Amino acid sequence: MPPARPALAWLLLPVVVAGFAAIWTLAALYSGHQCSFMAVVGAVDVLWVLSLAPALRTGPRAAVATVSTLVLVLLANWAIIAINVGAPLGTAPLESMAKLGPHHALTLAGLANSWVDAIWIALAVGAAIGGPVISARRRVLSAR
Repeated sequence: MPPARPALAWLLLPVVVAGFAAIWTLAALYSGHQCSFMAVVGAVDVLWVLSLAPALRTGPRAAVATVSTLVLVLLANWAIIAINVGAPLGTAPLESMAKLGPHHALTLAGLANSWVDAIWIALAVGAAIGGPVISARRRVLSAR
């Protein structure tokens, strides 16, 4: 493989996290629900991008996938909350995201998210942690 391939994965990862958070935000705004199942889809998307860097070992890959999934969940929820608060006030989405404070966001996230949303997010984090382990075991078994 060309040596630029691992660098490509590291360059794509922030783009994938921000882009998928935007897709999740749009789905939530158009449906009127939190769409927390998108966290699992986002975790799978992050794992797919990380598979472009085959030199990365299982432990660091799981850590990077978990952190990226948590950032994706945080960014999407922050955007959903900020846009729902800022739109009636007439502020632009990026402006309302910048003005939203952490205490206000945490309070509104607690009101907007239910236990089902927490399960979807926990499943996404579990997929991010377990995905690299499962793929490493599969590679070891297929090499035998």
